[in-house]
Amino acid sequence: MKIAFIVDQLNSIKIDKDSSFAMMSEAVSRGHFLFVMQQEDLVWKDGKTIGLVRTLELTGRTDNEHSWYRTGEQKEIPLYKFDAVLMRKDPPFDTEYLYSTYLLELAEKQGAYIINSPQGIRDYNEKLAIVKFPKLIPPTLITRQEKLIREFLSEHLDIVLKPLDGMGGAGVFRVHSADYNVSVIIETLTRHGARMIMAQRYIAEISQGDKRIFLIAGKPVPYALARIPKLGESRGNLAAGGLGVAKLLTDRDYEIAKALGPVLHDQGLMLVGLDVIGEYLTEINITSPTCMHEINNQTGFNVAGMVIDEIEKNERELK
Repeated sequence: MKIAFIVDQLNSIKIDKDSSFAMMSEAVSRGHFLFVMQQEDLVWKDGKTIGLVRTLELTGRTDNEHSWYRTGEQKEIPLYKFDAVLMRKDPPFDTEYLYSTYLLELAEKQGAYIINSPQGIRDYNEKLAIVKFPKLIPPTLITRQEKLIREFLSEHLDIVLKPLDGMGGAGVFRVHSADYNVSVIIETLTRHGARMIMAQRYIAEISQGDKRIFLIAGKPVPYALARIPKLGESRGNLAAGGLGVAKLLTDRDYEIAKALGPVLHDQGLMLVGLDVIGEYLTEINITSPTCMHEINNQTGFNVAGMVIDEIEKNERELK
């Protein structure tokens, strides 16, 4: 098969952590061919969505950030010529990202297999999408109104505030009712009332880890990665220094996965990372969910292999 990846710059990928690299390695191990492009390499030309792509070869070296790969000459190839195209550009989900989903949707209509579905990506904002499942989430408020945020804080006393377009825990604040910095935090996050943010009741079980649960084609991986905050930190994100510990899914984890899996898969979201703290769903990650390496290294369960299995299954069904 020919598999194309839309990623950030290759020299920014940390191969010991990046899930895109895990999937690339798995695909190569099965004899598939890799191609790579960046978001700016998506083009509409001559009635088709085209990628300005390069072949990608994995060298097996780790000398430096450039040594693990080799790329070929750039070529114009319509996206429907690939067996799968994985959109793995990291957030923020800005206007350029939005335009990319439109081009990818046009490619989809021409027969391209896009992971994840461009419309699904647009419809399921990684923070906002949880409100589609209100029985599974903690008390949550989405607003740009300082008055409403303060009322929410007065009711719950200990809350988390976060932007709607971030990743890796960036811009996330824990706020107490007696915090002297409440005003400046709200002003900064909302840009003085110009930007919506999310407020959630603080979940004390974060001390046991913010769990990343993978759904592949609607089915849960049996292990989650619990990202445990470092001392003095309220964020479990690995990018914020959290410690990742793989754990078997609990009954509640399976309950959440069962409720979301078929719904998300029906929307064309084949590769999803749920974030669960305690009993609550807190985020639905669909752009570039990570943590495959950590689960594989600690448990031996090949999450990337499960993804490639599904791509191969789709190819067989088309024949």
